[in-house]
Amino acid sequence: MDDNEWLAERFEHRPRLRAVAYRMLGSLAEADDAVQDAWLRLSRSDAEQIDNLGGWLTTVVARECLHMLRSRRRRREEPFATHLPDLVAVPAGDLGPEQEALLADSVSLALLLVLDRLTPAERLAFVLHDMFELPFGEIAGIAGRAPAAARQLASRARRRVNGAQVPSPDPDPARQRQVVGAFYAAAWTGDFDALVQVLDPDVVLRTDFGAARPPTIVRGAPAVARRSRAPRGGELRPALVNGTAGTLITRDGRPFSVMAFTVAGDKIVRIDVIRDPDRVHRLASAVLHQAE
Repeated sequence: MDDNEWLAERFEHRPRLRAVAYRMLGSLAEADDAVQDAWLRLSRSDAEQIDNLGGWLTTVVARECLHMLRSRRRRREEPFATHLPDLVAVPAGDLGPEQEALLADSVSLALLLVLDRLTPAERLAFVLHDMFELPFGEIAGIAGRAPAAARQLASRARRRVNGAQVPSPDPDPARQRQVVGAFYAAAWTGDFDALVQVLDPDVVLRTDFGAARPPTIVRGAPAVARRSRAPRGGELRPALVNGTAGTLITRDGRPFSVMAFTVAGDKIVRIDVIRDPDRVHRLASAVLHQAE
């Protein structure tokens, strides 16, 4: 394989491979590591002997992700139920092919949190079959199980995902933005009744501060409305955060927080807020750089 073919293969397969790894791991850095490992293995292999290069690369990435997930369990790392997984943020209305692959509906924050509660093998089977439509025969080879066992893993994972009742965002981005706009208009004026009106009765507000302190979780429209006040000196920059309406908030010109909204049935059912300075600055860099 010459250099031009090598670059062409990287361009063609990288978005899908990174999307698979991100759904498996919930970490962009680890997803990139898994994809890089696949390229290294390909560079050491005889590519001419590989009949289905895309399938071969997917298998390598999936196996590396499975290894990472099992290593997490052995180290007993904090689950994303404690801190949110990595987010993907871009300016609203500015998506490239790789970001479109990452920001599909199936990668919502709420779903990533549920996926993190699955066993590594369950997550592998669910992601590869339900999200990427790989046959159970291929999944079985990756997981080291029989096809029937791989099918059972996916079925068990599907029941757990469905049982978690992950909210499905409104498919219309413009409608999402309209509802979020009404939320900010009410928050800016301190209109409690208007805030309650735009919030689902069972809305959840989650604020992630990073390692410095535990996250806070507020439930119910009245409680969330009381906490929803625009920061003094704050400015809003619309963004897409994991495929749903979001906002980068700057305060006195500096990145302050990132908010991701889940809108369903013309109501806000979930608000995820990132206040961890390091993560906010990384997300702000992506939003502000691409908006220039």
